[in-house]
Amino acid sequence: MTGLVPAFVLMIGGLVPGLVLVSRGDAVARLIGLQLLSCVAVLVLLLLAQGFGQSQYLIVPLVLVVLAFAGTLVFTRLLGRRP
Repeated sequence: MTGLVPAFVLMIGGLVPGLVLVSRGDAVARLIGLQLLSCVAVLVLLLLAQGFGQSQYLIVPLVLVVLAFAGTLVFTRLLGRRP
């Protein structure tokens, strides 16, 4: 249960600014928001796995790290094609 309270605090404190960045601003601000949201999501999932005491839940944040990195690469490649 020790990881549940920090996970809730991190969700509120990290997801709200990330959603604001993703929904507004230029392309670079949206990329920063994407990175912030992916980092917060991984940390929240790790804290929830620790809080519930289920080590098999750790595979989800590990896969999310790889997918977030690939998503960032795709996003920057699409950004780079603009003149």
